[in-house]
Amino acid sequence: MNAVFALGNRALVDDIRARLTNPPSDSAVRAMLVRLENKGFLKHQYDGPRYVYSATISPAVAKRTALQQYLQTFFGGSLRQMMTALVSDASWTDDDLDALKHEIDRVRKERKKQS
Repeated sequence: MNAVFALGNRALVDDIRARLTNPPSDSAVRAMLVRLENKGFLKHQYDGPRYVYSATISPAVAKRTALQQYLQTFFGGSLRQMMTALVSDASWTDDDLDALKHEIDRVRKERKKQS
């Protein structure tokens, strides 16, 4: 999805494949695009003999959907387990952790306003 968005939401298979790190085969990319289309995340139009793919969802929705899938797949849906795994990573700087704490505090304050 990131490749499609980066290409201006008008992407050919070869262009998508070129943007991938260690890209799979052309047929594997096509299969992935078909799966994303079947899930309603992409659509295609014909441009001569080629398919031009575009997203049917926004980048924000794509990110949220991917994160929810990741959370479910690797952490059984447990946000606490995922966050613990993330903040336990030694590569986080004190500034990173402070920024995360600030964001948590901001969300708590917003929730209090709404209740």
